[in-house]
Amino acid sequence: MPIRQLTPQTVNRIAAGEVIERPASVVKELVENAIDAGAYDIEIVMAGGGLSLIRVTDDGDGMSCDDLVLAVERHATSKLSEEDLFDIRTLGFRGEALPSIGSIAHLEIATRQRGSAEAFGLVVYRGRKSGIGPAAANTGTRVEVRDLFSATPARLKFLKSERAENMAALEIVRRIAMANPAIGFTVTTGERASLKLPATTDTPEGLLARLGRIMGREFMEDALAIDGEREGIRLQGFAGLPTLHRGDQSQQYLFVNGRPVRDRLLVGAVRGAYGDLIPKGRYPLLALFVTLDPRAVDVNVHPTKAEVRFRDSAAVRALIIGGVRAALESAGHRASAQGGAATIETLVALVPGAQQAGNVNQQQAGGAANYEAHAPNADLGAGMHAPQAAGFATTRSGWAGVPRHYPPARPSRQQTGFAEAMQVPFGDVDHPSADSTPDTTPILDEILDRPLGAARAQLHETYIVAQTRNSVVIVDQHAAHERLVYERLKKALANGGVARQGLLIPVIVNVGDAEADVLADHADELAELGLVVERFGDGAIAVREVPALIGNGDVVGLVRDLASEILTEGQGFALKERLEAIASRMACHGSVRAGRRLTGEEMNALLREMEATPYSGQCNHGRPTYVELKLSDIERLFGRR
Repeated sequence: MPIRQLTPQTVNRIAAGEVIERPASVVKELVENAIDAGAYDIEIVMAGGGLSLIRVTDDGDGMSCDDLVLAVERHATSKLSEEDLFDIRTLGFRGEALPSIGSIAHLEIATRQRGSAEAFGLVVYRGRKSGIGPAAANTGTRVEVRDLFSATPARLKFLKSERAENMAALEIVRRIAMANPAIGFTVTTGERASLKLPATTDTPEGLLARLGRIMGREFMEDALAIDGEREGIRLQGFAGLPTLHRGDQSQQYLFVNGRPVRDRLLVGAVRGAYGDLIPKGRYPLLALFVTLDPRAVDVNVHPTKAEVRFRDSAAVRALIIGGVRAALESAGHRASAQGGAATIETLVALVPGAQQAGNVNQQQAGGAANYEAHAPNADLGAGMHAPQAAGFATTRSGWAGVPRHYPPARPSRQQTGFAEAMQVPFGDVDHPSADSTPDTTPILDEILDRPLGAARAQLHETYIVAQTRNSVVIVDQHAAHERLVYERLKKALANGGVARQGLLIPVIVNVGDAEADVLADHADELAELGLVVERFGDGAIAVREVPALIGNGDVVGLVRDLASEILTEGQGFALKERLEAIASRMACHGSVRAGRRLTGEEMNALLREMEATPYSGQCNHGRPTYVELKLSDIERLFGRR
C-alpha cells in the first residue's frame, strides 16, 4: 500500500482520540483554559452526560478577534514562552484541545477581551470553520460543545451511562478546584447544580475550607497541615490522621505545580510516609501539593498530562515522606474526632426521644466532637494519682452494684522485668491486679487539664473511662497498650536491639514442618527483636528467650502467629518491613489483654504514656485507641442543651 499524507480532518480526529477520551476530558481541557485565562468564576453546564451539551463560561481575560481565529488552529497556543517545552507554567500548552473538539463535535465560542467593548463568535462543525462574527458576551469566554463524538460514532459504544459520565466530569472539576481555592466553580448537570464551590482565600485556611467542601467535614476535622521545603521543592497541603482511612485511593489527591496527577512515585511516597500506621489494603485521606521549578519536571509524558517525570525523583520522595511523617508525629496521641461523633450518633439512635430533646444531628455532633490537639507530655510520673472512682467494681456484664475487693497482684521477680521496661506498674499482663476498694482521694485539677484526663473507672475489664475538664474519654486498654509496646520495640530495634529475657524452661511450640522451617530460616531476624528460637525435632520450635517488653505474654500464640504471617507474606517484604510486622505481632501478644482489671494507678499511667507516645491514637491495626465525647454533646443527648 502506498504512503500518503493524511487530511487535516483525519489528523485532527486522531489528535481528538488521544486527548478527548470522554466528555470529562472536554470539561478538563476547557476548565484549564479558563484558569489559564485568569478566571475567578467558572460555570460548567452539562446535558446528556456531556454528549448533548457541555458549556463552560468564565470571566477571564477573553480573546481578541485575531486570537479567536488562531485558537481553533492546531498547535496554536498562548501558553508557551519562546517555545520552551521544559518551562511549562500553565495547565495547557499543546494547542490541540479546541481544534480536536471541533473536529468531532459542534463547537461554538463567544469571547470578549477584558477592556474591550466588542465580543466575537466562531463556530466549528466537525472540522469546518465559520467566519468570525459579532457575538453577545460578557468579559471572558463561553465555549459550547454539542453532539460530542457525532463525527466518530464508534467512540460512543465505549462510553458509560449518563450518570457515570456526569460523575467523571464532577471528579475532574473537584480535583482542579482543590488546586485553585480562589476560583469559584459551579457544575450543573440536568436540572440542578450538582457542585457549587464558592471562591475562598488562597491561604492554608482557605485551602482547608475548599478541601472540606470536597472531601467532607470528617477530613477537615482530622487533617494535619503540611508545609515544608527542601532543595527548591515545596510541599504543602493536608494529610488525614492514620485512623482516617478508606478501602481505595479515591480520597488521595496529588498535585504537581497546580496540576492534578496520578503518579506512582508520589503514591509510593505516601505509602512509605504512613508505613505501619495504616492497615494493609487501606489508604489514608490527603491532598498534597508539590511545587518546583517547571524545568525540574516533565509534564509532557502523557497526552492528558496525568503523569509527570521528575528530574530528581529521590528528592521529591524524601520530602513527601519526611513532611508527612513529621506532621503525623507532631499529632502525638491524637485520634480521629469522628470516633466521638459516631459514638454520640449511636447513643442518639438508642435513647428514646434523644433526637428531639437534644436536637443532635450529624453536623452538630461532628462539630462539638472536634478534638483539639495537645502537645504530648513526656513526664509520665507527674500528677499520677488514683482517681476517686477508680475502684468502682465491674463485672463482665458491666457495672456492679457493690464494690468487690481484689488483692493487689504481687508480680514475681521474673514478671517485674516487663514492668520496669515499660516504666508502668502493670506487673503480669495476664492476671488481674486491681483492688476495687473505692478511692476517695480528690482528683488534682492538673490531671483534668491533661489531654486524656484522669481515669475514673474500668468497664467490662476492657475499657478505661477517663474524665477531662470538658469531656469523657473511653480508652481500649489492649489497643492502646499494644501501640505503646510496639513503639518501644521499634525504638529499641533502632537503637541496636531489643532487650531479651531468658526463660528458665524453654517453651516448646508444635507448629508443623513448614512453619518450623520458616521460623528457623528467620531466626536471626527474630533474635534481633529479642525472640530466640531454634528447631526442636520434627515440626516443633523451642523458644529460649523472649523480648523483655512482652514478659510472660502468650509465647505459644505469638510463635504460631509469626510462622503463619511469615509464610503468608513470603519473601516479598523488605527486611525493615518484616521486622516491623514481627514487632507488631509481638506487641499484640505482649499487651494488657481485654478482660484484665487494672488499678487506678495503672490506668492513669497508661493514659500518661499515651500522651507522651506518638501515634498512640491508633493501634497497630489502624483502629482508634480511644474516643472522646464532649460534655456539650452528652448534655444535648439528655436534653440539657
